[in-house]
Amino acid sequence: MAEYDIVIRNGQVADGTGKRLFAADVALKGDRIAAVEPPGTLKGASEIDATGKVVAPGFIDVHTHDDTALIDNPAMAMKASQGVTTVVCGNCGVSAAPYLNTEVGHWMSLIIKKKENASKDFAGFAAKVEAAKPAINGAFLIGHGTLRMNAMGDDLNRVATASEIKVMHDLLDQSLEQGAIGMSSGLFYAVSNAASTDEVAEVAAPLGKWGGVYTAHMRDEGDDILKAMDETFEIGRRAGAEIIVSHHKCSGRSNFGRMVETLPKFTDAMKQQQIAFDVYPYIAGSTILRSDMLERADKVLITWSDKVAGMSGRDLKDIAREMGCSMKEAADRLQPAGAIYFMMDEKDVQAAMAHPGAMIGSDGIPFDAHPHPRLWGTFPRVLGHYSRDLKLFSLEDAVRRMTSYSAQRFHLTRRGEIKPGFYADICVFDPATVIDTATFEKPISPARGIDTVLCNGQVAWRDGKPGGGRGGRVLKRQDIQAEAKAG
Repeated sequence: MAEYDIVIRNGQVADGTGKRLFAADVALKGDRIAAVEPPGTLKGASEIDATGKVVAPGFIDVHTHDDTALIDNPAMAMKASQGVTTVVCGNCGVSAAPYLNTEVGHWMSLIIKKKENASKDFAGFAAKVEAAKPAINGAFLIGHGTLRMNAMGDDLNRVATASEIKVMHDLLDQSLEQGAIGMSSGLFYAVSNAASTDEVAEVAAPLGKWGGVYTAHMRDEGDDILKAMDETFEIGRRAGAEIIVSHHKCSGRSNFGRMVETLPKFTDAMKQQQIAFDVYPYIAGSTILRSDMLERADKVLITWSDKVAGMSGRDLKDIAREMGCSMKEAADRLQPAGAIYFMMDEKDVQAAMAHPGAMIGSDGIPFDAHPHPRLWGTFPRVLGHYSRDLKLFSLEDAVRRMTSYSAQRFHLTRRGEIKPGFYADICVFDPATVIDTATFEKPISPARGIDTVLCNGQVAWRDGKPGGGRGGRVLKRQDIQAEAKAG
């Protein structure tokens, strides 16, 4: 009888730490990596031939809006096809729990298409995800914007009162106790824009108690970005929490080149606090359609519109011309809607990605009719275009930024490395051919060069299609911390 369930043999291992590639066989037993030994020394009941391939930890997508996609689309092909085995959800201040309302408005529709997928508490939501048996893991943040709607209803254009802050604080405290890993904010958005620094810091106070992280879609990523960074650092400091700045960018043509200001500011702040940031490898962002963002963007593509059919994938400028009105008026007619905004400089994107504090996050929106290509292409694009072709960083460092570093920053114990005792989250890919195929014109397209993806020892993706494995789990704070204590 074979000692191991699966042996991945003849591959070059990128173990996630940044260490140089080395030849080894990797053995799996149940949901764990059981052995990493010289080639030809291990025997398994099933074997995967990785000749000419790299064997890496499964990638951790640290910035997603996949909260209920894990329920509605448990095969998670858009992520498994990239080599992703864990998604961090609940970003930008919006989460599917705790949600006390009965209807799903424009803001919440970013992540919820079926109102029954929302939950009044995190424990209930986690149970729904677990019942769906997704192919990959999910870790969940609690959105400050969602907390605001619970406490303040529709009266959001003001600072919360002391009693409303207590409601939010207590809901966050309960959610962290039930297994959420932190809190996110999106002070850029109308739901939370009126919140003061004091409000967010007071709501976030339970993070320090439970060891949760604070992630921030900052109040401004344009002209006032330095001030927004200071606010973010202050909130994390006052909450006693580690900080992740979401999708770091310098937005709008007038701010192109300002990474020369923001990156040194990050470097200095990192000497005082635990701070990191994530980046997506594109010059365009995507979110709900907002009239106040139109002037900042060089081009705007519509991703969806509930009111006007047939607009997905089209340039707003062309739509406005057909309607015989301004782009702002066209945007108003399309609402509620989503959009892709071309508003970043390629040199800035590369500078941010290459910074030692940078992780990779896709920020894809899974329910868009015509999504941003990052939903399907982010991680292979980093490996193929930026690492192999442009040589922005080595393959080993690219893998590190997408695995062990991400696991460390989000405290995902025993994930992100090819190491005995760690969970069997693994991506086998061809370093010579791996590349994204998703484009702005054709965004729903699996990458090339991703051979086999396993999550907790089960095959999530193989040979260009879902592998049938449904081994994903909800990575709960208390379980992660208990495992860390156990060593």
